[in-house]
Amino acid sequence: MLIIEAPAKINLTLEVLGKRTDGYHEIRSVIQTLSFCDSLRITSGKEIEFKGNMPEWSSDRSLVIKAVESLRKATGSVKGAKIKIKKRIPLISGLGGDSSDAAAILRGLNLFWDLNLPPNKLRDMAQNLGSDVSFFLTGGTALMEGRGETITSLPPIPHHWIILIIPDISRIPGKTKRLYSMLQPAHFTDGKITEKLAADLKTKGEFNTALLFNTFENVVFARGEELTKYRDHLLKIGAPNLHLAGSGPTLFTILDAKPRAEDLLKRLKDLQIEAYLTETRVAL
Repeated sequence: MLIIEAPAKINLTLEVLGKRTDGYHEIRSVIQTLSFCDSLRITSGKEIEFKGNMPEWSSDRSLVIKAVESLRKATGSVKGAKIKIKKRIPLISGLGGDSSDAAAILRGLNLFWDLNLPPNKLRDMAQNLGSDVSFFLTGGTALMEGRGETITSLPPIPHHWIILIIPDISRIPGKTKRLYSMLQPAHFTDGKITEKLAADLKTKGEFNTALLFNTFENVVFARGEELTKYRDHLLKIGAPNLHLAGSGPTLFTILDAKPRAEDLLKRLKDLQIEAYLTETRVAL
């Protein structure tokens, strides 16, 4: 038996520099894994068998199947496994759950099947699965560039407590593509915010929450939709530095002290708002 964790992530910065000739967008982002995670329990089996605890989750609509196929294609392996996924990361939440699960499959089955694939081979497969899958092979704090496939590890940010807030609003499949299509040239930046945060971590080991930035907020919060009202309500409750996680709809706030985080969490729970207390996590 092998148990592999698949952590959630947040984008501390997310800048879009412009549209690429291949149809994708050029991004620059500092990304961070959290202790909030799914877990995968792998045991022996003749065939590949997935089982999840979340009724709305299906392996057929997940990258995990493609991750298995990628491993088999690269190695010729026909081994089986029973894989039980304990989902905690909400679906279509902007926290990278499906990409993280796919990376966990690559890491886990590489060990479980004794494939001995080197890190660079796993990275090649991860890049073909999705833009941010390769990040989850190592996790921690990292600089993400290109369309999301170029990952450079950074010194870890100082430990912080994070509250993830899951709004009670509809979640739209394909929302990330939709948000990219809504970006205007005025929403493009030059990447200097991300460069500043990365440079501070490299040279001083500092993390300034004033540098938190997500260009998708220019689209989401400017439209006056449900999420805007939700954010405004959370700010009144006392959630500081409230930002969109990836393409959302999850919102997150970063705090230094655990008692303060626990107090805010209690207030959110008292209002029956779905929220989770987690913390920054170093590399896997």
